[in-house]
Amino acid sequence: MTVNPIDRNTGTIQSAIALASAKTGVDFNYLLGQAQVESGMRADARAGTSSASGLYQFIEQSWLAVIKKHGAEHGLGWAADSIGEGANGRMTVSDPATRRAILALRNDPSTASLMAAEHAADNKASIEGSLGRTATGTDLYMAHFLGLGGARNFLKNMEANPGKIGAALFPAAARANHNIFYGAGGQPRTLSEIYDRFSAKLDRGAASVGAVGLASRSLTPTEASDGMEVIPGNGESQTGATRWAQATITQLKGTTDRAASLLRPTPDTARLAYLMLARLGG
Repeated sequence: MTVNPIDRNTGTIQSAIALASAKTGVDFNYLLGQAQVESGMRADARAGTSSASGLYQFIEQSWLAVIKKHGAEHGLGWAADSIGEGANGRMTVSDPATRRAILALRNDPSTASLMAAEHAADNKASIEGSLGRTATGTDLYMAHFLGLGGARNFLKNMEANPGKIGAALFPAAARANHNIFYGAGGQPRTLSEIYDRFSAKLDRGAASVGAVGLASRSLTPTEASDGMEVIPGNGESQTGATRWAQATITQLKGTTDRAASLLRPTPDTARLAYLMLARLGG
């Protein structure tokens, strides 16, 4: 059977996201949906209006910051050690070639997925600490869009006054993203309307790759795994889960269509299916 190169690349990206989810405990469906929304699952995607690049469209400063904080945990100590932070909080790399190499990692699906997961975990902890509730997928996507401080400000204001005009609170973001903050005829949108639009956008992206009801769902951590040990489903033993995964991997190697069908697993076997994809490695 001939495999379409696009299908092969998508499988590799899904595998990288699955492995990042397994290593960090960040919700697989959220990471998958975010990648679809941000880049259309393209590792080489580039923004035309900013420095954003890669699967998760990290801008340069955000990427350097997350590599500085989490790179050493994932074998990128050389990169983390090369990044300095100025008094103004700006991240710098003194050697131009090293800086280019670090920024190029945004286009590597494995590194991008791991850093997106770590970034989401950091944002989740901060948002939950500020709001006193479990973060949803949309909350995390707001942090990706507005930055953590902006997201906390947005969510706190929306909780107190959902009818507040978004552009009044975020004039700079509104100028750069007119279609988000304003509707037809230039009508300014409220915070709740903006939030709902982000929810719908995230859910559409997630649904297109098999993850449903993501935006409004509270994202509880999944069990993380540094190796490729299988994480059981509800009520399933470690031994039984491992046998299922091994049998499924054997059946699906080289069978693209059947592997793709496991992107829509039952809740009890979801974690196993995602880890299986990581084992296959595209």
